[in-house]
Amino acid sequence: MHQGMGLDAFNALPERRAVHALYECCNSVILAHDLVAGRPYDSHDALFRHADELLFSMSDQAIDQIMVAYPDIGRRPRSLRSHAEQCAIWDEDAEVMACLQRASQRYLEQFGFGFVMCCAGLSAREVLATVTDRLYHDRETELKVVRNELARINRTRLERMLGPEGGYLNW
Repeated sequence: MHQGMGLDAFNALPERRAVHALYECCNSVILAHDLVAGRPYDSHDALFRHADELLFSMSDQAIDQIMVAYPDIGRRPRSLRSHAEQCAIWDEDAEVMACLQRASQRYLEQFGFGFVMCCAGLSAREVLATVTDRLYHDRETELKVVRNELARINRTRLERMLGPEGGYLNW
């Protein structure tokens, strides 16, 4: 993954490399291409705002395509472990993890798509509580929540891609 390149280096990348770097962040060629077309950005916030604007203007079908790239808890091989590492839940007991898998399955059955959440630093119990709470949403509400979560994930990944203002010297 591209990390810490700085905004100036990102703005100067050739189009293909910039699209590739952004695709790693947002899992959408369309979104990545549209963000590249908006260059140059004068600040991190300008890039973040444009990414949010584009994400929230995308069709439901385009959002569905983005979500295919996100493993939901317990649905794909090894997704539970990789998700656990992101969420700092490796120390939780097997019962909580089993409940999390069941809640994820109920979520998938209810909404027709996997659970997506920016959960860095959360425990399994916190993620489980969120899945459980979101099961009370109607589909329209949950689709709005999912877009917000995708925006949070994108921002976290964009921040990692850019690094601090000015980037690191290795780019």
